[in-house]
Amino acid sequence: MTTTPTMTEPDVFDRLGLTQGHCAVVGMQYGDEGKGQIVDRLAERFDYVVRYNGGANAGHTVVIGDQKFALHLVPSGILCPNAINVVGNGVVVDPEQILKEMDGLRERGVKVGDNLRISDRAHVVMPYHKTQDALFDHALSKASGTASIGTTGRGIGPCYADKATRTTAIRIGDLLCPDSLKERVRKIVGIKNIMLQALAQSCGDPYTPLNADQIHADLEKHAQRLRPHICDTTQLLYQAGQQGKKLLFEGANATLLDIDHGTYPFVTSSSCASLGVYPGAGVPGGTLKNVVGIVKLYTSRVGAGPFPTELLDETASQIRERGREYGTTTGRPRRCGWLDLVAVRYAVRLSGVTAVVGTGLSVLRGLPSLKLCVGYRVDGRIIDTVPASCDLLARVEPVFEELPGFDVAVDECRDANDLPAEAKKYIQRVEQFIGVPLAMVCVGRRRDQILPRYH
Repeated sequence: MTTTPTMTEPDVFDRLGLTQGHCAVVGMQYGDEGKGQIVDRLAERFDYVVRYNGGANAGHTVVIGDQKFALHLVPSGILCPNAINVVGNGVVVDPEQILKEMDGLRERGVKVGDNLRISDRAHVVMPYHKTQDALFDHALSKASGTASIGTTGRGIGPCYADKATRTTAIRIGDLLCPDSLKERVRKIVGIKNIMLQALAQSCGDPYTPLNADQIHADLEKHAQRLRPHICDTTQLLYQAGQQGKKLLFEGANATLLDIDHGTYPFVTSSSCASLGVYPGAGVPGGTLKNVVGIVKLYTSRVGAGPFPTELLDETASQIRERGREYGTTTGRPRRCGWLDLVAVRYAVRLSGVTAVVGTGLSVLRGLPSLKLCVGYRVDGRIIDTVPASCDLLARVEPVFEELPGFDVAVDECRDANDLPAEAKKYIQRVEQFIGVPLAMVCVGRRRDQILPRYH
């Protein structure tokens, strides 16, 4: 199959200055903003597409014609024939998952060969990480009587925790050293069995000890298949930069889920903002020239955590169904609400965003009015940024501005000038509040439904 982009304006990204030097694409909310769609469209303008954080808990969707691709670990640039795709050292890699994804792409005619490289410094998600994820979540919920933080159960948090612990971590490069790996797996599995059995007992759950020999045998099989793709990606990217190649960095999850700057503790376990590019890809500070922030023109969130603009009525159901707001990775229904401009502006500033792409406009069609959160009221005062305390954020009352809705189909618009006046006004207010140009707006998920606003 051909995956070459078909664009109504072939040089729109050049005109907007987004391809002049290295660039990052980052989500500005709680994930699911449509980053994959934009990476896919930008990829043909870049030589390398680099994932720098997260793991198989991410789900990037790309729609080409009538075909839909759901990507979790493989960078979204894999659908662009000219791009080298790099899984950086900041990503945690589930070998079984990435091989399954690679096989699925090949079956659909997508080339997956020397155009995919995996960092030898990336950490490996092991079977016990997934077990630990589920058991710890259950134990925490039982002990506190509260809901979990909303983990996907993919072992991401425990893998990053082992990365920090160091002695219980395994990296991709270790898979290429089978003799020493076997002994390491044996020792680590011994420790994990003791810990996980205690967790299971605390919950009253049964526990079957993990078999170190079987885990090692599976790793050896995965290693043989992954070997051609494994390399020192920091050297690869350095050499690419020296040769004048352009790098596009693809963020997973989103800024409000960032381990340091998100709605902690209801966050993921990696650095999702553009700040994570440098340690997560192994490139020097100052590498980025542009950061494209992706903003869904309403808000959705999966799992627990504060959500000031959440809707619990028929409007939420309408947005969820029209926007197909179900997790790419988990299939879970997403919570939906109005666009929180306070949170978006916070994320835009944090990541140093130079241009914004607005997605999901068509989902808002038919709503009689559209609300935008422009402040938080709490304890008799107005605050205009995201507080560090989740307890405080959970108590805020959103301050809304209300704009008229639109009831004209926008899906087939191919020029931003053809959007209804009410939609234009809504977009302009978003742009004005966050203080960064809303350079493009998406009226659907296809490549040809991305409309430039500035030429």
